[in-house]
Amino acid sequence: MRFPIRVVFWLAPASVLGTLILGLSTSEPARADGPSFDCRKAGLPAEKAICADPQLSAIDVLVTRAFSSFEPAFGGDKRKIARQLIADRNACKAEAACIVSAQNNALQTYGTAPSWVEEYNIALIGKKALDLAARAPKPADQSLPSSIGGCGITHIATLTTRLGDDPLATAGPEAGSAATFTNGGTAVSYDREPGLASAKVGDPVVMCLISIPRDCPQGDLRGRIYYGVDLAGKGTWTLPDSQHLCGGA
Repeated sequence: MRFPIRVVFWLAPASVLGTLILGLSTSEPARADGPSFDCRKAGLPAEKAICADPQLSAIDVLVTRAFSSFEPAFGGDKRKIARQLIADRNACKAEAACIVSAQNNALQTYGTAPSWVEEYNIALIGKKALDLAARAPKPADQSLPSSIGGCGITHIATLTTRLGDDPLATAGPEAGSAATFTNGGTAVSYDREPGLASAKVGDPVVMCLISIPRDCPQGDLRGRIYYGVDLAGKGTWTLPDSQHLCGGA
């Protein structure tokens, strides 16, 4: 995988998410003809959703083009990796936020993801997270999401420096950031993450899984990436669950 340790920071209250989604829907950034397959033969819900949405179609074309020049980083089977990524997409059924997360993950795996796709990914998954929170006015813990596009409510258990030596609130910016959550999830950054720095232990959080590394050494499961939104402090972050991604030190 080719994700940096600090992937994205996005301060995204509902009004900002709505504006971004509307803007991307109307301006059609980086449009391309698509999708890459014949919609007359589309049978799966995800395929039908892609055919029905110009931006999902455009992203599908980008994924196919990126695959053509992809070479696995750890000597894996290129087509097996692609099949896993397609399975991630198809598991989304017709849900756009999930499909974009899966397709953005594929683009990152293949080594190229346009900024507008990443932004669209965060906008859609951020809206999904806020919609989940709105349906749970008294948030209770849910399990850690295990599939791309899945979201769950949890609470912050600890907020420390990257190495866990000191409380985040009193640490310098060079110490990085780390959080643990009551659902067993984690978030790590080499930087001082504003979304985590503004949070407090006990705050309710929605966590959404947006990336599962597929181009990895066998058995190395590090580097799942989660979008998180603090329902109390309103900060957000997009961070991996470990200091090193799969195949790293």
